[in-house]
Amino acid sequence: MQLAPRLRRTAAALMTIVVAGSLAVVGATPASADDIRNREYWLEQSGIVKAWDVSQGEGVKIAIIDSGIDADHKDLKGAVVGGIDMSGSGDDDGTKGIGAEPEHGTLVATMLAGRGHAASTPTPTATSKATPKSTAKPKPVVGAGPDGVIGVAPKAELLSISVWLGSENPSGKNIDDQIPSAVTWAVDQGAKVINMSLGSTSTAWPQSWDDAFAYAEANDVVIVAAAGNRKTGSEQVGAPATIPGILAVGGLGKDGTASVDSSSQGISIGVSAPAEDLAGGLPNGGYASWSGSSGAAPIVSGVAALIRAKYPDMSAAQVINRIISTAKPKGGGVPNAIYGYGVLDAEAALTKDVPEVTENPLGSISEWIRVHRRGAVVPPTKNGAPATIVPQPKPTLTDVSPPVALKAAQLDSALPRGLVLGAGGLLVLILALGSGHLLVTRRRVRAADALGAVGPGTGAGTATGTGAGTGAGTGTGAAGPDAGKNTESGVPQSGPVAAAESGSAGEPGSKTEPNTEPKPGPADPSPNMRQGHKHKH
Repeated sequence: MQLAPRLRRTAAALMTIVVAGSLAVVGATPASADDIRNREYWLEQSGIVKAWDVSQGEGVKIAIIDSGIDADHKDLKGAVVGGIDMSGSGDDDGTKGIGAEPEHGTLVATMLAGRGHAASTPTPTATSKATPKSTAKPKPVVGAGPDGVIGVAPKAELLSISVWLGSENPSGKNIDDQIPSAVTWAVDQGAKVINMSLGSTSTAWPQSWDDAFAYAEANDVVIVAAAGNRKTGSEQVGAPATIPGILAVGGLGKDGTASVDSSSQGISIGVSAPAEDLAGGLPNGGYASWSGSSGAAPIVSGVAALIRAKYPDMSAAQVINRIISTAKPKGGGVPNAIYGYGVLDAEAALTKDVPEVTENPLGSISEWIRVHRRGAVVPPTKNGAPATIVPQPKPTLTDVSPPVALKAAQLDSALPRGLVLGAGGLLVLILALGSGHLLVTRRRVRAADALGAVGPGTGAGTATGTGAGTGAGTGTGAAGPDAGKNTESGVPQSGPVAAAESGSAGEPGSKTEPNTEPKPGPADPSPNMRQGHKHKH
């Protein structure tokens, strides 16, 4: 059988279909048990074959939110019991493949709940002599035949919900509206498990999703989501796999170790399952070999359906706890960002004694909303309206209202002109008062200087000053800082004490002050430094 490689890399604004690796399409000839069924190595590796002895998912509805499911595929005969389109671009019943990867939903559906089929030409069997009847309990029949894809939960019922992913939606309806509508519809239709093999490169999700996921939580629904693929740009787990309470699934290679391309990493990963060299059905009856955490998610969703069929009264929190607590630990510490709680073990999840829990070990979206959206969630009743957020009281500190510009008509009124003229007049008055005060101050200084220069007596001639220094000049004045004596006309007179400065001591208007700057004192260790913190983002 020749396989043709086929890889399509999508670019979406927010949400991308989580498919990584190669997608190889099988030829148009009917597939046999040897070339399809034998490819499903995960059935043995993950303990699913042994789990079928306990449950096959009877009576459990699983909603697949994806690109749409081809309900006419021969391996899905009787599996799809309902559906809807949320994109506005698909068929009303959600069975038309849409978006960038229209075949994606059928690949997921066959891996989750494929029934297989019988060969069109019966294989002849060798006749033999009658053998003694065995007293051993016969194994339950699994699937409709040995050919084609057999899913993890081959007796579960599927709801197909088509959403447009990976490219621009022709109808214009964005993913922020499609996802919450799809989740709410699935809950209302009685889905006990929701599979979301889709994700984004962002860890955050729109607030418009909150109510729908809280509604699913309040109605006891298990939601399983793919962790994402490094090959398509998801280095870390993205929404919706980051939403508290959702079971995020990481991808493994055939050797049981974390896949480099078909997985991502993050603290929200709950469990890991095979994600490489997978086999699934295509629309119109074909098959493909493909890889991605998109394929790991339906394996885990199928196990959740097996548990819910075996234990119909078990809560969603207990179902999730069974899956993660019975996983085979792998990686450093449990849980860790690569494998979560470990590698999926379906048989153990169905048969081991696991202590009951009252709360989801992966968290609660309702509690997250209460804390982070600053509101309280009111849990809705079954078949009731979606949960809503009750706003808390307004804070006591009110924000200052921003200034509002005047309208054009108001600009012609007298008020603006009056304000401008009044402000201008006040400025002129301040300048006038300041000028007058400065003039009076200057006159007083000049008068004081003149009085000090003349002294108590006047005379003509040469004044000789004695003291710390010797100075001569025309006029009267002190020659030094000490109490010097001026001689005018041979009569000693006392003169004012002043600090001498080069020039005429009695020059009108001059002010004697030191001509040097004060010497600095001891240096402040860090006068201009402020303690700060460098934040690492």
